This record gives sequence, C-alpha cells and structure tokens, in this order.
Amino acid sequence: MRIALLTEGTQAHAQRGDGGWCGRLVEGLPEHEFRLYRLVRAGRPAAPTGVPGLRGVHELPMWGRRPGGRGPALHRRRAYGRAYEELVRSLVVPGDRALFGPALHRLAELTRDDDALPAYLSSGHAQRVLEKVWRSPGADTAAGQPQVRDVLVAADLLEQCLRPLSAPWYGTGTAGLGGADLCHVVGGGPAALPALVARQLHGVPFVVTEHGLHLREQYRSYRTAPYRWPVRALLLAFFRQLTEETYRHAAVLTPGSTYDQQWQRRCGADPARTRIVHEGTPAVARAAAGPEPEKPTLVWAGALEPGRDPELMLHAFARVRAELPDAELRMYGEEGVPGYRGHCEAIAGKLGIAGAVRFEGRPDATAPMWETGSAVVFTALAQRSPRLLADAMLSGRAVVSTEVGVAPEMLGPSGLLVPPRSPQALAAACLALLGDAERRARLGLAGRLRAQERFAVEPVVGAFREIYLELVSRFPAFPAGAAQPFARPAEYWVAGETPAAATAPARPTGARPTALAEAV
Repeated sequence: MRIALLTEGTQAHAQRGDGGWCGRLVEGLPEHEFRLYRLVRAGRPAAPTGVPGLRGVHELPMWGRRPGGRGPALHRRRAYGRAYEELVRSLVVPGDRALFGPALHRLAELTRDDDALPAYLSSGHAQRVLEKVWRSPGADTAAGQPQVRDVLVAADLLEQCLRPLSAPWYGTGTAGLGGADLCHVVGGGPAALPALVARQLHGVPFVVTEHGLHLREQYRSYRTAPYRWPVRALLLAFFRQLTEETYRHAAVLTPGSTYDQQWQRRCGADPARTRIVHEGTPAVARAAAGPEPEKPTLVWAGALEPGRDPELMLHAFARVRAELPDAELRMYGEEGVPGYRGHCEAIAGKLGIAGAVRFEGRPDATAPMWETGSAVVFTALAQRSPRLLADAMLSGRAVVSTEVGVAPEMLGPSGLLVPPRSPQALAAACLALLGDAERRARLGLAGRLRAQERFAVEPVVGAFREIYLELVSRFPAFPAGAAQPFARPAEYWVAGETPAAATAPARPTGARPTALAEAV
C-alpha cells in the first residue's frame, strides 16, 4: 500500500526526517511504498532520499519568510476574512471552540482555488480581523490585553503555522496525499494539518505517532519564548485546538508510553483508538558495558538545567561520599541554562566534594559514558522521554531514578525509584547499590532484558504492519474515486516469481479490488 509519512523537520528528534525512526520503519516494511512529506525551516537544504523503500521526499518551508504569491481578489477576500475570523474566535472566545475545525477546512478549501492563503494571512486585512476579534467583548484576555505589536507578531506566527493548508500535496496522483492508502503523522503539531485536509477531501485515514508529545513540548518551550504573554496564550490555544482536532479524527493513536497516553486522554483522545507502541532503537543489539571501574562511581546524565535537578545529585553524593570516601561522581550533559554549570561547580565546592565530581560535558556517544560508572542515576523532576533511560538500561548498569514521568513504567522492578527532591532517599539508594555488587549485576541484567524486550525494532515494525492492514480493511479503498493498485501485488512476495510477474499490472478504472483483498 502507499503510505504518506508526515513530519516536521525543524527539530532534531530521533523520529524526524528520512533517517532515524522513520528510516527504520521504512526499511522494516519493504512491502509498502513510502513517501515523506516534511515541513522544514526555510533555507534548509533538501533531504537525501537514500533510505530504501522511500519513493520520494516532498518538503514545504514552514518557518521563516513566507512564500511568494498574490493575495486573493476582493470578492474572495471577504470569504477568507470570514473563515479567518471564525478561526481566531475559536482561539480566544471560550464558547466558540467548535469553530476551529470547520474554519481550518474552509481556509484549505479557499486556498486550493487561488493559493492565496499565505499572502492573505500576512495582509493588513487579516491583521485587522485578528485585532478586532482578539479585543472583542467575551475574548479571553487573562494573559493581558494585546497591543499592536502583539497583533503583528501573532499574525506572522499564525501564518507560518497555517502554511501547510496551502501545500501542493492534495492531488490524487501518485505524489499526492489523495493517492495514498493512509497517512502516518510522526510528531504531531502542524504536520497533522495535511492529514486532516486529506481526510476531509479524500477520506484517507491517518495514524498519529508521538514519542514526545507536541503540545506538551510547546507548553514547555513557550514558557521562555521571546513573546509577550498574550501572544504565547494565543499560540498555545492554537496548538491545543489543533491537538484536540487531530486526536478527534485520527484512526489510531500510538503513544510511546503509558505516561504519554494519559496526556493524550486529557486532550480528548479516545482510549479505544489508542495503542502503546514503544519507540524502538537499534541500540538493543549493542553489547553490554564492560567491567566496572575500580572505584565506586556514579554516573549522572542529563542537561545541566533546573528541570534535571543536578543539585539533588550533588547533595545526595555528599552523603554518599561521607560513607564511601573513595566514591566518585561523573556528570554528563551540556549546559541547558547559561551559567548553570558554574552554579553546580560552586555547590560542589561548598559541599566539599569538588575533587570527587567531574563535569564531563556532552559525550560523543552514550555507550562509553555508562561504562565509566558502577551505577547510573537520573534525578529529573519530570522524566518525559524514555530514550536516555532506555539507553542506560541497555548498558547493563543498575539504574536509580526519581519516581516521575515515564520512569516507573520503564524501570519497573528492574531499578530503584526514589521520591524527587529527596537527597536522603537518593543517597540511601546509591549506597545500597554501591555496597552490593551482586545486586548491581542482578538489577543491571534485569534492566537490560526489560529494555531489549520493549525497545526492539522488530516488534515496533510488526505493530505498525498490523495497524496499517487493519486500517485499510476498515476504510473504503480510494473514496475519492482514483482507482490505483497498491505499490506491489501479493504475487511480488511469492518465492520464485520472476521480475516480470512481480510487476503490478495496470488496472482499468473501476476494476480495482478492495484494499483488504489486495492486502491479503
């Protein structure tokens, strides 16, 4: 079948782009034909197409200067204005949130005729519409009254967020989303906009995979965004509404953990359409870490920032050092907040442990990092992603973590969990491990086996193979009327077939069997 991968390539997450998680999915499902549709930052070089099975890469500049083009004609500008006004009302008027989805599709419908949406959203008319609604009676201004500069900034940001509505991807040809059997949104956010449009136009179902929830990351990033609070509130309302609309219409949601699944439910996700599929990593085949260092050594990993709470590690290590004078601590991670490394070094000096603590910075690879310690410690206040935790478990070293976020379900009985912000509890757990080599080995092996079971690539690929086939069996084949065969017929996979027999024959329009028949 033909699968359209929709993703946002503006951030360096493992699942983004044609490599990483997407690349492993494409290589693991060679029976399907994949095309990548990616939102990229303006000026970014074109993506390579070296992944086997990836039949094409289509990119749309998402952030930065808007694309060229003329605005709508006068009689159409009124229609754009009405649709845009409904969209803004859904963001700022609590009682009008139901207008969001219809307004999105109305804007997409208008721009398909004249491709004038980016130019309109940057026009003075759109800015006046935004200002009028934003300052109207009943608008939520708890974050503050918008000023003129807020209107200008918010109008520019909304134009960039809505740019995928005008992407040239909605045809029914081979390269269009209308010719796909299903869409797979990887990462959420604006990348889901093309999937919503394709579903509305052509009835193409879509799957959503989020290994780092887009809405949650937006809430985190906008806390320090260089905008005034009214702008932040408006943009967060847009992302919240987009997330709810995406979850409402997705055929299947595949969060990477139970922790993420709970977040999605709070945003309106239907539990009946949710399936947990762990991320998967080729690191499961990596050999376990070698012998432990001669001195009892703790390894701490994470960015040097308040959210990772390295101060807790330093205070706990001071207690460990009082019991084990030869113990050492290695702290790996780049500086997440300017000056925070100096702050941590000053704390180590005041605690009298500066000579036993080494700040190693960000390592080139993670595997050698775990080998330098006898046990691994995580002290985050909110453990959102399981990637680094799973990597530590795969090393075979015993792991101690604060009992937050995804850590409890990741570690289970194979590690030690302690309350956050408790140096006494953390020190006791570290001392218990450092003083018992047999327990370290037992927990390290249990953690490695647990991570290998959950994060192996093959089960992930198998899960999506089943999801894809189930979806095409439940949705009509090409409801838009474009009768096209799957990428390869079933005979392609029969051993002994000649290349000629493995080529999909052309079918006359209307003679194509159902999607389920071809899938079998």
